[in-house]
Amino acid sequence: LSMVVAGGLADAAEANPTIQTFVFAALFPVNLLIILLSGGILYTGTSASVAAAVFERKSHWINIPRTFSVAWMGNMLGALIFALLIEYCDMNEGLTAQLAVKVAEKKIKADFLKTTIKGVGCNWMVCMAVFLCGQAQDMTGKMVGIWFPISAFVAIGFEHIPANMFMIPLGMLAGADVSVLDML
Repeated sequence: LSMVVAGGLADAAEANPTIQTFVFAALFPVNLLIILLSGGILYTGTSASVAAAVFERKSHWINIPRTFSVAWMGNMLGALIFALLIEYCDMNEGLTAQLAVKVAEKKIKADFLKTTIKGVGCNWMVCMAVFLCGQAQDMTGKMVGIWFPISAFVAIGFEHIPANMFMIPLGMLAGADVSVLDML
């Protein structure tokens, strides 16, 4: 949703680049809303839940690498399948494809240390969203608890591993000058 709608704002973004970022950031939380409210979890949220489980002695620390590996592989597989389905359905074309290429090429050119620090900032915001969703008593509270931290990290420019697992391959499928090695 965010790639299609924000991608369609290419002309408006020439005069005001922040409009495309704002719309992308405003729509991006829909992804996590669907995932969390349907009982799923992302790799980033797993880092908080596993640490809490170990701290509360509900799990042993030896389970951490296995849990992280399964979560990472599941997120990567899901992101790749989703990107391939979007490509197969001819939904990665035109302005959407242009945005996908722009995003993918920008992400792989970033400095590794800066990207890692942006990832830590993002994970803090995602964990906050997961926490707020879990604390909320009704659907509206859960949605608001997810929406603001996620919109904030996107607008700030933090890096989100599961989102990159989708957006970089989507850009590659659209013709971005990015290799699999670049993505890793």
